[in-house]
Amino acid sequence: MEIRNTGYDHPDAAKLTAQVQREYAKRYGDGDATPMDPAHFDPPRGRFLIGYLDGGPVVTGGWRARETSPEGFSDGDAELKRMYVVPQARGRGLARRILAELEATAAAEGRIRMVLETGTLQPEAIALYSSCGYTPIPKFGLYREDPLSVCLGKPLVGGA
Repeated sequence: MEIRNTGYDHPDAAKLTAQVQREYAKRYGDGDATPMDPAHFDPPRGRFLIGYLDGGPVVTGGWRARETSPEGFSDGDAELKRMYVVPQARGRGLARRILAELEATAAAEGRIRMVLETGTLQPEAIALYSSCGYTPIPKFGLYREDPLSVCLGKPLVGGA
């Protein structure tokens, strides 16, 4: 797999983001309404990566820098967003590979913790993150009051 830093507004990112939004709608009845700005994923305060197999985009994910806020973030957080693997490429370890790259780039930019919000209707996502060392943290973000929301975090090695 070739991993490219594309930016959130790249056409392949838009394609995969639309697919993940449809996945959320199937599971939860609607897409993720968290405000997203392509500039949030620009280095050095973020990254948006796409993994390609045979020239086609198959996996995506990004992080954006966060600081202490009423939404529940802490200084030094990197918020993971839009992790997704197309159905035909699942089960190959691609999400794990792109997650490791996202963690490495966040740590290299001085971020000290990766945080994410997922949901109880995504057990495969929870299993992936748990197997990669993520543990429950206090809820944050737009869905922090939603009973289906699950927030996880992991200290980043080499962060500030």
